Amino acid sequence: MRILVGVKRVIDYAVSIRVKPDFSGVVKDNVKMSMNPFDEIALEAGVKLKEAGVATEIVSVSIGPEKSVDILRTALAKGSDRAIHIQHDENVEVEPLAVAKLLKKVVEKEQPQMVLLGKQAIDDDACQTPQILSSLLKWQQATFASKIDVSEDKSTAEVTREVDGGLETLKIKLPAVVSCDLRLNEPRFANLKAIMAAKKKPLEVLKMGEMGVDTENRIKVLKVTEPQKRQGGGKVADVNELYDKLKNEAKLL
Repeated sequence: MRILVGVKRVIDYAVSIRVKPDFSGVVKDNVKMSMNPFDEIALEAGVKLKEAGVATEIVSVSIGPEKSVDILRTALAKGSDRAIHIQHDENVEVEPLAVAKLLKKVVEKEQPQMVLLGKQAIDDDACQTPQILSSLLKWQQATFASKIDVSEDKSTAEVTREVDGGLETLKIKLPAVVSCDLRLNEPRFANLKAIMAAKKKPLEVLKMGEMGVDTENRIKVLKVTEPQKRQGGGKVADVNELYDKLKNEAKLL
C-alpha cells in the first residue's frame, strides 16, 4: 500500500508576520520557513501506518520554489521513502485549485491507495485542497481526521473526525483522500542519523510549467492588512451601567 503525503513550505508558526509596505502580501525575505504543521501531522500518520505494516511506501510531494527542497529533505528524514518536488518560480502563488490539479497528476502517476494532507496551510488557511482533490479524483474523502484505522485487506478505512457535536466515525473505501487535524498525533523529530540518511533518498524534481496543468489564478488579492489591534477593556459599576454601554455604545441590544 502506497501513501502519498502533501507537504508545504510556509512561514514558521512562531514568526511574527509583517505586511509589506505596499499591502500586496506578507514579508517572506529572510524569514524562517518550515513545514506546515498540519502537513507534519499527515506525514507522521503515514509513517505510523508504515511502521504498523499497513503501508509499504511513503511518498512526499511539495509544490513550491527551489527552496522547498529543504522541506522535502525534512520529510525524508522523518520517514518518507521518496520525495517529489513540483518546482515553480519564487514569486509565483499557487491557488488550492491548481495545487489539487497538480496533485492529481502525481496521483495518476504514483497510484497511491491513500492521500494524506494537512487539513489546511497556516499561511492562507484556505482549507480547500483535500476536498478539491477528492472531487477531481472522484475518490471518497474524510476530513479533519483525529484517528485513522485501515482494514486488514486494505480496502476500507475508518476515520474518526471531530465535528461540532463531538466525534463522528466514517467508513470509506480506498483509495481515498484524508485530511489530518491536530489531535491525530504528535509529529516526531528527526535525529541526526535520519537527517544524514535522507540525503541519499530519491528526490524527483518536476517543473510545474511542464506538467500540462492549468495553474492560472482565479483569485486576485487586492490588499493585505494586519488585523485591528484589540482595545483595552473597562470596568462598570453595576448592571445598569453594563446595560447602558451594551445598548448605547456597543449597539448590541
